[in-house]
Amino acid sequence: MITINPNYAKLQGSYLFAEVARHVKEYQAAHPDKRVIRLGIGDVTCPLTSSIIASLHQGVDDMSKLETFQGYPPYEGFQFLRERIAAYDFHRRGLQMSADEIFVSSGAKEDTANFQELFAPTAKIAITDPVYPVYLDSNIMAGRGGNFANGRFDGVVYLDSTLDNDFCPDLPNEPVDLIYLCFPNNPTGQVATKAALTKWVEYARANNALILFDAAYEAYIQDETLPRSIYEIEGAREVAVEFRSLSKTAGFTGTRLSYTIIPNEVMVSDEKGTLHQLNKLWLRRQSTKFNGVSYIIQKGAEPVFTEAGRKEINDTILYYLGNAAVIRKGLDALNIAYSGGKNAPYIWLKTPKNLSSWDFFHKLLNECQVVGTPGVGFGKCGEGFFRLTAFGQRADVEEAIARLSTLDL
Repeated sequence: MITINPNYAKLQGSYLFAEVARHVKEYQAAHPDKRVIRLGIGDVTCPLTSSIIASLHQGVDDMSKLETFQGYPPYEGFQFLRERIAAYDFHRRGLQMSADEIFVSSGAKEDTANFQELFAPTAKIAITDPVYPVYLDSNIMAGRGGNFANGRFDGVVYLDSTLDNDFCPDLPNEPVDLIYLCFPNNPTGQVATKAALTKWVEYARANNALILFDAAYEAYIQDETLPRSIYEIEGAREVAVEFRSLSKTAGFTGTRLSYTIIPNEVMVSDEKGTLHQLNKLWLRRQSTKFNGVSYIIQKGAEPVFTEAGRKEINDTILYYLGNAAVIRKGLDALNIAYSGGKNAPYIWLKTPKNLSSWDFFHKLLNECQVVGTPGVGFGKCGEGFFRLTAFGQRADVEEAIARLSTLDL
């Protein structure tokens, strides 16, 4: 008899955003006359910029000619794109990086979920709470969770992010192997200073731990004193992997392209104590399970790493941050506490009147047809909080805030 992987039975309910979508679908079926405004899932709404579209067309044209046709792409990405990424994202900021330390992929969600495959099932993970669900669920699937009780897995080290610590968690109070960090943070919108990241790098170096740093929202940082990469911290090249994405940076949610940074200095040991270069292990994994991102998409991404192309993209990013300002102004008027929305596209608000996260979700959906994401879906510490995104169109964001203002909050 065929049996399932028992770890899948430990997953709690359905995936958070699928659950939100189910509730919205049911509501719309029952109320077809109501227009729902979605500020929940972090999907972009602005179209791709003109330089990206032109480069995508060039990629299509290249595929029509014998001399420029491309078959299977390199597993780690085309050299032309990796070199541009190294130069624009890192060299320009005075950071060391080579093309062979960059791996192009189809999404940061995939890479952050798959990266744990490189490590033993006994590896101890530490995650922030609240947290992007993929970090936790992928490790539960791999058997690292232990037993679930009182809203948490006993095999996982949770790093509480609360109002008391301004959503910047303390260091683990026990030894861990893998530490998942995300700044600017999803869902809280919080950012990390160089001093805060230095603390984590020093911990990792002292405890032989590895930081898995999700920098998917680094392009939204407007404060130049804040680090955009973990590699701005001395010593990070030995203890950190960084995940970057074009989904929110350049509107590639439907086009799909990301890149993972694994410095050559990062070494991990096997059970016999022999050291291995993590960069090479990831290449081995990718070449077995992944056939690369298509030439057309990688060609389309090329302008993202040019001054002219980035200017277009920055205009879109400022548009979304303008949406965030509209949301923040509306919440200020309602006297609702929140974090984020200044150097991040997410606003993390405290639910009024001590409503639970799901009660607040249903109140907004049923009373004013606005959709957000219940904070408890991101972890136990998310109860009593709610996430709104700034990725809508301006008119919809303004209408959503106007609708919220009519409620008894």
